Amino acid sequence: MGAPLHRHSREDEYSYVLEGRVGALLGDEVAEGGPGDLIFKPRNQWHTFWNAGDTPARMLEIISPAGFERYFAELVELGGSTRAAPEDLAALAARYGLEVDPKSIPALVERFQLTFPGERL
Repeated sequence: MGAPLHRHSREDEYSYVLEGRVGALLGDEVAEGGPGDLIFKPRNQWHTFWNAGDTPARMLEIISPAGFERYFAELVELGGSTRAAPEDLAALAARYGLEVDPKSIPALVERFQLTFPGERL
């Protein structure tokens, strides 16, 4: 799984699939793409994405307009999403117009039969 359900208020997000299969939940719709496919996630739409196959997936992630890349740099400085304090994550997300729903993870894992890196199948 790439991320919990989230939405950007200022940016559109594009996933260009390079290798493997990538699934995405876009609002209420499920999309899946393979090499050469582009998955569009417009601003203000709740979405998430994951590896939808049994082999590694690679994609080029484009977030436009520019500037959101600083969110990731600040997230690393906080220790990453699993180590940062929840209040620091909330403040960071607010600065970048990002809403994140971490409570969505269990339902997404169950619905799409997802695992996380390092988990056993």
